[in-house]
Amino acid sequence: MKLAKPHIDVAVMTERLDEMLAFWQGPAGLTFEELLPTGRGNHQHRHGIHGSVFKLNHPRDGLPASPASGYRGMWIARDDITERQTLTDPDGNRVVLAATGDNDVTGIGIVVGVRDPDAHARFYSEALGLESIGNGRFQCGDSVLIVEHDPKAESDVPLPGKGFRYLTIQVFDCVKEHTRILDAGGIEGARPYQHGDVALYSMVRDPDGNWIEISQRASLTGPLPKRDPR
Repeated sequence: MKLAKPHIDVAVMTERLDEMLAFWQGPAGLTFEELLPTGRGNHQHRHGIHGSVFKLNHPRDGLPASPASGYRGMWIARDDITERQTLTDPDGNRVVLAATGDNDVTGIGIVVGVRDPDAHARFYSEALGLESIGNGRFQCGDSVLIVEHDPKAESDVPLPGKGFRYLTIQVFDCVKEHTRILDAGGIEGARPYQHGDVALYSMVRDPDGNWIEISQRASLTGPLPKRDPR
């Protein structure tokens, strides 16, 4: 893919906003950037970390009961520590603070529990066009996807629910990349949709049905197409 920025963004959903903000801005060390209403009563509290955006979503009407997605945790590179520190946020999400370069993570890493590592390797390499850096790890810019085999991983988990729910990859041409991913075996989660002059985005799903947003933001790529591509 032709990336519009070399960092993956990650989205978490929660009903325990105050406790989660205290954790992620405190022990996890993230920097709050902005509050973004995203419609239907959802507030997205956006935090910066090594160029990535951590999107803490808090829905006004609560979340449905849903199994955990395959996204199991996040690694955050830190220059001020020498040994790994494993933390757990108030919702039970795992966070590993690690020295920069540990496990080849220089920005953030996302741990993905999958039923079939070979199928995911093909998806990440062929459909998303990511570089394999060995030991089940795939690089997207300076972010790393860390694949862990879990034969009991859930499949086709709905998008809404507690915990890590989706990743965002910023590209220069959403429609082109969406089509290419489907042609290479990716599963369509949502067709490309244009949100005014702000962004053009779609959803694709990996072999276990985990959600990945393909986003084209005007602030990164320049003016968007004039028409909704649907």
